Amino acid sequence: MYFIFSYLIGCVMFGYWVMRLVYREDIRSVGSGNVGARNGGRLRGASAFAAIFLGDALKGASVILLGRYLNYAEPLLLLGLGFAIIGHIKPITLKFKGDKGVSTFIGGMLALEPWLAFVIIISFLVLYPFTKSFTLSGLGAFLATPATIMIKSGNWLSCVISLSLCCFGKIA
Repeated sequence: MYFIFSYLIGCVMFGYWVMRLVYREDIRSVGSGNVGARNGGRLRGASAFAAIFLGDALKGASVILLGRYLNYAEPLLLLGLGFAIIGHIKPITLKFKGDKGVSTFIGGMLALEPWLAFVIIISFLVLYPFTKSFTLSGLGAFLATPATIMIKSGNWLSCVISLSLCCFGKIA
């Protein structure tokens, strides 16, 4: 039941709803056509970006917090986050055409371990001078999270699941 609920939470597309309710536009038919915060921000500025990002991040965080409330082990929490990300990437609510899941991943990982924010930021700052690319530095920073989880918990299964989550949006 937890995984089904996680998927359904992931299917709530904040980009679609913010743009539809606030700006009276279908985000899928403007800009890049993507329903994520980046497209919303390009179209309507920082406030649209922030609203969409926070909504999508809260989906990931809510799944982790629910799993914690139910006393699930870390690997199950991460699998629940995976189902939320799948719901965000392939939402039944938008005919399976969603977004990349980055905001949902960030929200879930920060709810799992809040100090991962520092790991991600520091990794980004270390990588950026070498790559000169926000995208590559961001991907590298996200890949630091599984290693950090492994070092902290020593749980190989959690490490493998979090690594899979990092890569999932690129192959879905």
